[in-house]
Amino acid sequence: MKRSVLIISALLALTSCSTTRILQDGQYRLARNEVRITNPDEDCLESDVSFYIKQSAQGWSPMLWVYNWSKGSGKGFDKLWEKIGTAPVVYNPALLPESVENIRKHLDYLGFYNSDVDAEMTSNKEKIATVRYTVTLGKRYRIDSLIYDVPEGEFREDFEADIPASLVHKGDFLSESKLEKESDRNSAVLREKGFYGFNKNQYFFVADTLAPGFTTLTYSIREYTRSQNESQSTPIHKYRFGNVSITRSKDLKFNDSVLRKLNLIKPGAPYSESIVNTTYRRLSSLKLFNGISIQMTPKDSSTVDCNISLSDSKRQGVKADLEMSTNSTGLIGISPQLTWNHKNIFHGGEMLSLGFTGNFQFSAKDDVHSTEFGANAALTLPQFLGLPYRMFHGPVIPQTEIKASFNYQNRPEYTRNIASITYGYTWQSGTDMFFQINPLKTSFVKLYNLTEDFAWVLAEHPWLRDSYRSHIDIGAGGVLYHTTNSAIVPTSSYHYERVNFDISGNLVSAFNRLLPVSEEGNTHLLFGVPYTQYVRLEAALGRTFFIGEKTSIALRATAGAGHAYGNSTTLPFEKQFYCGGANSMRGWQARALGPGASELIKYFAIPSQTGDWKMEFDAEFRFPIVSILEGAIFAETGNVWNYGSKENILTTIAADCGFGLRFNIKSAMLLRLDAGLKIYDPSRTESWLSPEEWFKKDGFAIHLGVGYPF
Repeated sequence: MKRSVLIISALLALTSCSTTRILQDGQYRLARNEVRITNPDEDCLESDVSFYIKQSAQGWSPMLWVYNWSKGSGKGFDKLWEKIGTAPVVYNPALLPESVENIRKHLDYLGFYNSDVDAEMTSNKEKIATVRYTVTLGKRYRIDSLIYDVPEGEFREDFEADIPASLVHKGDFLSESKLEKESDRNSAVLREKGFYGFNKNQYFFVADTLAPGFTTLTYSIREYTRSQNESQSTPIHKYRFGNVSITRSKDLKFNDSVLRKLNLIKPGAPYSESIVNTTYRRLSSLKLFNGISIQMTPKDSSTVDCNISLSDSKRQGVKADLEMSTNSTGLIGISPQLTWNHKNIFHGGEMLSLGFTGNFQFSAKDDVHSTEFGANAALTLPQFLGLPYRMFHGPVIPQTEIKASFNYQNRPEYTRNIASITYGYTWQSGTDMFFQINPLKTSFVKLYNLTEDFAWVLAEHPWLRDSYRSHIDIGAGGVLYHTTNSAIVPTSSYHYERVNFDISGNLVSAFNRLLPVSEEGNTHLLFGVPYTQYVRLEAALGRTFFIGEKTSIALRATAGAGHAYGNSTTLPFEKQFYCGGANSMRGWQARALGPGASELIKYFAIPSQTGDWKMEFDAEFRFPIVSILEGAIFAETGNVWNYGSKENILTTIAADCGFGLRFNIKSAMLLRLDAGLKIYDPSRTESWLSPEEWFKKDGFAIHLGVGYPF
């Protein structure tokens, strides 16, 4: 009880710290900018106006407290607090009129002319400042008459054919913003039709509002740019591709026929900007060249030559990962991983990847241990095997992946070997949608060296026996993944969605009449072992919101379910769901939670708690500390369950919280150390854990990992 009081008192003392104590008299921390539009319009949002405020407001951060522990001497601990913490944003009154003028100019750009913008700063006794901007939108003018003035000939014909798609119409409000977008759009359309070198700077718009209540807009295209004059006019012609050459390093052994098939720029074809961009992306998809340059050089008034220059990059690489975890019971887990890859193994952009993994768990108190070794190989071909390149005209060509792996597991209760082969295709749509379809996924699982005690347990629990038996898995699966930021360590707000699915055994079941039956008579055998039949689906939704340059809130929701049928009564163990570990319910070690309110199964020396379905929600607040060191505070809820359980789901949802340190190395790699504390453990008689129990037996877990947990 005394410890709880001390912890609560410390928290209260911390939250009572000022975020402005370091400020001098007359200084204020700018905590908020507010924008109010007195006459709202759907074409002008308050968030749009806020972007043009010169001084950004500063949201709350715990590191503001740390900075204000300093007394401002700049020495000793004061210097340390100021270096670790986040300095308050001091309100600058000189930027207020600049912000007002900035907003007015933006409103003119949007077509709200002569708008009225007022700004007022208010503060409280804690030196917290709020600036309120009151905006009254100005007058708008509708386009009553629209006149086109463009060069004659084939250019005019192509221009007029595109008028129905124009962003500017008679009756629209006059807006410089819309005119700029129209010049971008229309110039891209015309370049696509063969007018190489044509650009938006050749557009001129003149609005005549002199007549009372009447606006005439003249939409002009000139044969010179805005930075030139009429004497520098050059006729606008259509072009065709002339000579096309590809240059690359002579040291790179590569099959040039692959480059020719990926290149869509053909001599004599009409010039097309999209063809050039698509070729660039197709060559980039090889991931073999450090730089790709496509240079267009006019040969005459109707022909443009093309040179594609490719610079070599590092062809081989090695990557090492390590995860570690422990808890208050003394169980320690170490999972190293080493991967080697070659991006041009057969001189045609084929990537070969070899990986070696381990998973070692042992107890510091006795001789209980578990050993796992794995080896895998993956060959990625830069083509859709079985179909020619010419069938794919888009910027990304599907890749073929062939994977093989072998995994050896030696646990106290049994030994298990898993061999698998996967064949499939991966591709992407745009820059944010990724697909992986595996029409063939097969694995062979063999269990042996079962201890007498474990064999007895399986005999007493038929549902468990079906999960722990030798079997063969033949099916299909895939992954659909969408993300708005694919960086290793994102630095801006983003979200992602992922769906994984597996289906197994249906094709084999069509041949049941030809297959032998087990001695029990309830399963069909393939190569002497039962084949599995099931369907499995898992989905994850993630959102990360940045509330500062390096401060963010990350959220994730995951759910999954599997169902065995036909030749199987339960999901195979390797396909069942689990919680706990470095990336899931960090108050527990991997596979140490659930199902439901179940206690740890005593006959497993290493946790093996799994379930038929899963649900989990995670939240994490991430903030900078100093230099490459970052901090995190997290909270998680979730569990796994079995079908047919009569437990109340709401009372069996586990919960934890915790804190972590991250070492963000140049935004290229992130090392993570997390401590998870159990808050609600449904397997305990007293499910709620008090703070003094967090650091006692089975009250916490520590994890070391690479990358963010989600």
